[in-house]
Amino acid sequence: MADTSNPSGQNLGFTEKLKTWLSWSWTYIWALWFAMVLVLIYVLRSPLKLQETLSTASVFLNTLTPKFYVALTGTSSLISGLILIFEWWYFQKYGTSFIEQVSVSHLRPLLGGMENSSSAGLFSANGDAESRQSVSECKVWRNPLNLFRGSEYSRYTWVTGKEPLTYYDMNLSAQDHQTFFTCDTQQLKPEDVVMQKAWRERNPQARIKAAYQAIELNKECASAYVLLAEEEATTITEAERLLKQALRSAGKDTNVLAYIKRRLAMCARKLGRVKDAVKMIRELMKEFPLLGMLNIHENLLEALLEMQAYADVQAVLAKYDDISLPKSATICYTSALLKARAVSDKFSPEAASRRGLSTAEMNAVEAIHRAVEFNPHVPKYLLEMKSLILPPEHILKRGDSEAVAYAFFHMQHWKRVEGALNLLHCTWEGTFRMIPYPLEKGHLFYPYPGCTETADRELLPSFHEVSVYPKKELPFFILFTAGLCSFTAMLAMLTHQFPELMGVFAKAFFSTLFAPLSFFIDKMESFMPFSFWYQLTRI
Repeated sequence: MADTSNPSGQNLGFTEKLKTWLSWSWTYIWALWFAMVLVLIYVLRSPLKLQETLSTASVFLNTLTPKFYVALTGTSSLISGLILIFEWWYFQKYGTSFIEQVSVSHLRPLLGGMENSSSAGLFSANGDAESRQSVSECKVWRNPLNLFRGSEYSRYTWVTGKEPLTYYDMNLSAQDHQTFFTCDTQQLKPEDVVMQKAWRERNPQARIKAAYQAIELNKECASAYVLLAEEEATTITEAERLLKQALRSAGKDTNVLAYIKRRLAMCARKLGRVKDAVKMIRELMKEFPLLGMLNIHENLLEALLEMQAYADVQAVLAKYDDISLPKSATICYTSALLKARAVSDKFSPEAASRRGLSTAEMNAVEAIHRAVEFNPHVPKYLLEMKSLILPPEHILKRGDSEAVAYAFFHMQHWKRVEGALNLLHCTWEGTFRMIPYPLEKGHLFYPYPGCTETADRELLPSFHEVSVYPKKELPFFILFTAGLCSFTAMLAMLTHQFPELMGVFAKAFFSTLFAPLSFFIDKMESFMPFSFWYQLTRI
């Protein structure tokens, strides 16, 4: 059997070698190929009757009326316009050119690009896998200040008819809740089994119904009260009441206690009891110091900013704005806000341009540049250059989802500091002059990740225009089809308005275009006698 397989293997090897040689020759000696084709056409001009064919074509073209050229150019403009519209739609949806995608997927392997043949995108089985891999590489975090579904997100849906949360976002929340509230699977109680199913339900009413079933099985089921507080309660007051009931039933489960106490602190903050909220958050951080991954300090920062306790805010930043700890938009922009607060009330761009920046102003500008480099999407929301939506339940650090969440809760704090937004407006765009393009390396942070757009589109609702950084340049084929469409439309209009003048112009253009070929043919005939070419054609 080994002997019978050898010929096929040898043939396969010969085919691969031939393909490799052809691709190499086309890549490096294409000019020689082109010259050989021209010589071949010239040699075979008599057997192929090229001169007679050209004469016939010339007579045919001379008999055509201007209306034919108007129809020809108009049709070309229409077709290129349709291609342009499709290319633009495809670029807006998938972020790449359709023609370029097809070229890379199907033509490049034939021209020697076999190593990149796996990047077939939507046209190969690997395309979706690569897309999912790019999403998984971007770590998604739970929003520390996420809203209540029943009393906040649902109100938005009732008023606008739009869903503020995506299925992907809610599915992540369901996984979080199962992690927080599920005990050892070997010791599951009947109500725990019901709640496990409840968190996985896609329909809100089914989740609420399952929560009541769990309470019927055990009136001390804390996770059921949590679900009702999150999804059925239509006011924050009602949600707080249900959470207090859950706290009484929670027992000693660390995850459940931390979750409930944090949400109770957020209820107090929303109801205006800010001092109580700060006290509850501090006690929670002291009681569960190992739960830093939940970013509870961001709840504390927001509440302290609401109290205008800027010294306490600075103390929290001194602890968490450390080089060894992961950053967030809240950390970076709050630090910038505190430094801007020291100079923003007297800052004037005209005066600064005349006398230069003082040390305090320079520190504030550098802090703003640092924050903008970490998340470049935030300033447009703070400056109200882009419409704001309800924040998602999960965010992607350095992404548009994080920017929406930060601006939603912190815009009021920036407005409260006199001149802070003016200083941000004057300085934030200067950050991009400090970052190398195309972002081969970061300035103060790691290079900006390329997967944020994909993950943000999964987290943010479809009616929101996702902010993309860096801005993608239009592909060549979109520019090419736009130019072709415009050019052919102009030719159609000019041919319709000035048929005789355009006819003269067309003849002059084609005579100029074929002048080098005529010159080449004349030189070839003068260099070699006709009898020699005649013998070659006979061979």
